[in-house]
Amino acid sequence: MFGGLQVVTAARLAESGVLPLDAGRAAVLLAAANSSGGVMGKMIDAQSIVVAGSATGQTGREGEVLRYVFGHSVALAVLVGLLVLVQAYVWPASIP
Repeated sequence: MFGGLQVVTAARLAESGVLPLDAGRAAVLLAAANSSGGVMGKMIDAQSIVVAGSATGQTGREGEVLRYVFGHSVALAVLVGLLVLVQAYVWPASIP
């Protein structure tokens, strides 16, 4: 949905020197980071939690599930953020 916006943002960040990458690699990195973030966001998505609760017979315990997975979601977001930083500034050769 925001692919065009990501490409423009990546190009501008690369042009301004914020990202030490060419525009193509910057676009790939930002798109991959956004996709990873979207997948991790599904972990704490209210609709996903309600569906999982009803499918497993735990209706009414959605709050407990959210409290349990929230910490995992934050930890994974930090890890993905660190990975993106490493790929952008330390190991840019890892970006295709």
